Amino acid sequence: MQLYIVRHGIAIDREDPKSPSEADRYLTEEGIEKTKQVAKGIAALGLHADLMISSPYARAMQTAAIFASALEYPKQKIRQSDSLLPGAEPTALLRELAREKNVSSVFCFGHAPHVDGLLAAAVGTPHQITSMKKAGVAFVELKRLLPPNGQLVWLATPKLIRKSK
Repeated sequence: MQLYIVRHGIAIDREDPKSPSEADRYLTEEGIEKTKQVAKGIAALGLHADLMISSPYARAMQTAAIFASALEYPKQKIRQSDSLLPGAEPTALLRELAREKNVSSVFCFGHAPHVDGLLAAAVGTPHQITSMKKAGVAFVELKRLLPPNGQLVWLATPKLIRKSK
């Protein structure tokens, strides 16, 4: 299985007096624009998604919708999962994916440091090996979901992806 792990784009700062609740924090205009550029760069690589799963938080869902547009994936098919919420147990998503049939390429959208923990779990290490930037993307080739046996193929910062398109 090809697993693409995406951290949400730049969101309104939680310290901003206008900031809504944690679950409702949304992407800023800059965050939307930069995330669109990253999604276009990913689409230019010829990637596709059989499945998109997102944290239910607003900023992750917005990021997923931007990627769905770029990858021509139906936005209404983006699945929400609590296994991508901050604080969720990293292997919970892998257990969820193990129940999927006929899915070879999955994009998931979440939050730091959870996405870093998910990447570590996918490659079978107990310690985080990354600190993903907002709108950063990692690609893990999973040979087995449970117990996880994956290889980090690439990890790209948003700046790198935006410049490559």
